[in-house]
Amino acid sequence: MYEIRKTEEFESWLKGIRDSITQKRLLARLRKLSLGSLGDVSPIANGIWEMREHFGVGWRMYYIQYEKIFLLMLGGGSKATQASDIERVKRLLKNLEK
Repeated sequence: MYEIRKTEEFESWLKGIRDSITQKRLLARLRKLSLGSLGDVSPIANGIWEMREHFGVGWRMYYIQYEKIFLLMLGGGSKATQASDIERVKRLLKNLEK
């Protein structure tokens, strides 16, 4: 099981998704994550990981893991905006570490 915390940036991104079905599917993924099922994940850089969802625009949710039980959700996006999304979460992580 994982404790999941969300940054304001992540919450804002998730609430900004206009399609309620997509929001529900992403929230369901977070619930599965809280129960210990990481699913399709891949390392990015600097300890940042992405959770990949293979529906719609290819949704991505970015996080870091502290110890073995604590995950901090940093942001999200789609496959099309992946490069800029990753740069944004890297900057956010640097600011959080300060």
